[in-house]
Order: sequence, then C-alpha cells, then structure tokens
Amino acid sequence: MACSVAEIQSDRVNSAIAIARKYAASVVLKGCGTVVADPSGKYAICPSGNPGMATAGSGDVLTGIIVALLGQGLSCYEAACCGVLAHALAGDHAAITLGEMGLIAGDISKALPAVWNSVGL
Repeated sequence: MACSVAEIQSDRVNSAIAIARKYAASVVLKGCGTVVADPSGKYAICPSGNPGMATAGSGDVLTGIIVALLGQGLSCYEAACCGVLAHALAGDHAAITLGEMGLIAGDISKALPAVWNSVGL
C-alpha cells in the first residue's frame, strides 16, 4: 500500500478507509477536515479545528483524549470521533482566546474543560 502524500491528500476519505481495512482498526487522518474511518467503511469528517493546532504535541493530546474515552467504554470508532471533535473544539477555543499564532499543545488541553462543560459533561 505504498503511496505518496499527494495521493493520500487527493482522496483523504478513501485513504483513511483503506488504512482502516488493512489494519482492521479505527483510523484518524489528521489535517484540515480530520477524517475518522473504521474497517466497515464508515467515516466522519470533523468540520472544526484551525491551522494553529499544527504544533508539536497536538497529536499527543488527541491520543490522550481518545484513550481516555476508550477507558470510559466507548467503542474505538466512537472514541475517535468524539475525541477528534473535542480536540478540535478545544483548539478553536484556545485560538479564540489566545490566537492561532503561537498556539501550543498545552493550550489545547487547557481548553478541554470548557469544551466538556459546554456539552454538559
């Protein structure tokens, strides 16, 4: 399944689904319009997030959110979808309050309580 970045970027949804099927796992393909896919071909595209989130450690924060949701009993696909959305909303909250320039991973994690509280968790 060797392919170039350009090939993946030209069809992000089908690329994510192909990877999910190959590894029999839920997949998160980060980027503008982060794609979450599972081996059955089900997918979701996150409409939130901003360029300031392209910073070192942001993916680690996302992974921690997804793992925490898995630990609370969500399926892999549900945890990935919820985690991606919470991460993106936290990034948007941080960008609104701090600005996109200079955003760091810690700013995203610090914005998570505001996101969880806004949805009543």
